[in-house]
Amino acid sequence: MVKRALVRLRQSRLCGDAFWALLGQLASALALLLGTRLLTERVAPDVYGEAALLSGCVALGVAAFSYPFICAGMRLLPECAGPAQRSQLQRAVAGLTGQATLLALSLLLAGGGCYAYLYRAPAAPFLLAGALLAVTVWREFGVQLAIGGRRQRRAALWQTGDSVLRPALAVAAVGYLGARVEWILAAYAAATLLSNLLWCRLGAESAAGELSPTDVRRFAGKIWRYAWPLLPMELLFWLNGVGDRYAIAYLLSAADVGLYAAGYTLVNEAFNRSAMVLLRTFQPAYFQAFSGGEYRRAHAVLRLWLYCLLAGGGLGLLALPWLGDWLVALLLAEPYRPVAALLPAIGGGCLLHALGTLWAQPLLAEKRTRLLLKGRLCGALAAITVLPLLILQYGLPGAAWANPVYFGIEALVLALLAKPWRLRDGDPLPAVAEASAAAPLRAPA
Repeated sequence: MVKRALVRLRQSRLCGDAFWALLGQLASALALLLGTRLLTERVAPDVYGEAALLSGCVALGVAAFSYPFICAGMRLLPECAGPAQRSQLQRAVAGLTGQATLLALSLLLAGGGCYAYLYRAPAAPFLLAGALLAVTVWREFGVQLAIGGRRQRRAALWQTGDSVLRPALAVAAVGYLGARVEWILAAYAAATLLSNLLWCRLGAESAAGELSPTDVRRFAGKIWRYAWPLLPMELLFWLNGVGDRYAIAYLLSAADVGLYAAGYTLVNEAFNRSAMVLLRTFQPAYFQAFSGGEYRRAHAVLRLWLYCLLAGGGLGLLALPWLGDWLVALLLAEPYRPVAALLPAIGGGCLLHALGTLWAQPLLAEKRTRLLLKGRLCGALAAITVLPLLILQYGLPGAAWANPVYFGIEALVLALLAKPWRLRDGDPLPAVAEASAAAPLRAPA
């Protein structure tokens, strides 16, 4: 059985998808790690912490406001029967994403203005964070829809270019203009803008046929029905993934945020980048098989995905206690070295988070995003409860050890809700999904 699965794997597009996904993630990780090393040599932990906090605000705007619509477009793209429908879907996704991004920008600038007024702080970092938010949403729109269309090479090269330019321009800006958070954010925004302009010109596609407003609105309705439960879920996802930095800033200091963010970056690049390779390799194939009614093939893809994740994540987790000091000495400057003791706990949290994402895939495939929201909510409640208690009791190590606690609770709840071990052979889509979504879309006459 395993031999037949390997033969089918070699004959499928998964090998090509895996190659480009691996290349993109590996190159991006190396660029970010090198940039982190150079940047930590030039900025103090408090400046690095401020940049991490503002980058977290950008991540909140992308995740909670824009990404649900992009995710819906990625999910619906395999159901489009031709270039005309793909163009209509992309137009609908772009419209909803643009509106959500404008709302996120308004909230970010209003909140930043209030903070600057109350604490007599400069407003420039918030303006630059807004610019970074806009270009990051643009990048995610292009990259994720390329992945949904299984154009992994385009997605990988786009992401790699952005990941190389960001640290390169940030290090240059800090070196020539000074170690200030404004220059770091400005460099990030300029790098992403250049990357977006390049890949939009190289990969521009002309719309096939007429873009009927009625069809675009129909797609917008489908996107809304899929995405609206994801809006609060992405907020919870952000809370679990980045919210700990704000708890550390409030209960400890910005310098502690800098230490924690630098250490988290090292582990995140090893674990989450590897998990992202698997996600970008297997998720499009899983969705495509599920949308085509090939439930046994979809289940086999999910099982192979799990085996790869457990093998790679388990080896990485076992290596961290032995290699942590060496990694920190190699990739971080001297003031950041105490973070080495936190790496195993952060790695455990990253692995559990990746498992939860994998176990939730049947809910996404069946469009049962409301249940997915419940699982994320349990993880967020666990984080809100556990994180402050452990920080107050143990300081920065408590923040690290909170990761496997709340990510473990979230993964367990998602597994119980999605039941990924169950073969969905011939199961209909649940009643919560619209009837027309159960069948592939047809091209207009």
